[in-house]
Amino acid sequence: MNDAVIIRGLRLWAHVGVLEWERKYGQWFELDINLYLPLAAAGENDDLTKTLNYADVIESIRQLARQINCQTIECFSEQVIETIDSIYGVMPLEIELRKCNAPIAGFNGCVAVRRRRD
Repeated sequence: MNDAVIIRGLRLWAHVGVLEWERKYGQWFELDINLYLPLAAAGENDDLTKTLNYADVIESIRQLARQINCQTIECFSEQVIETIDSIYGVMPLEIELRKCNAPIAGFNGCVAVRRRRD
């Protein structure tokens, strides 16, 4: 399927990391989401019931980020997918979750996991 609702650059403060201070104080993450679903009916008829409410997805993931406390971004990404599933059921999707400032000496980039489900 080529149609998708796309959310880019969702910034989240979450308590995720191997180091104790990462879980205690938190840090910034950034999330991109592609939700694959047919969009022609929504486009042709201007029908909101034929698409999904991205505001609901964003708010649910923000709420997850406020509550989560885990060591790995893999676990965080799994919780993101489960949150989306709880709203819309299992659907094809792709997410990329980035830790914006990984605490690695001399490294100024980000690290990420990408998850895809067809």
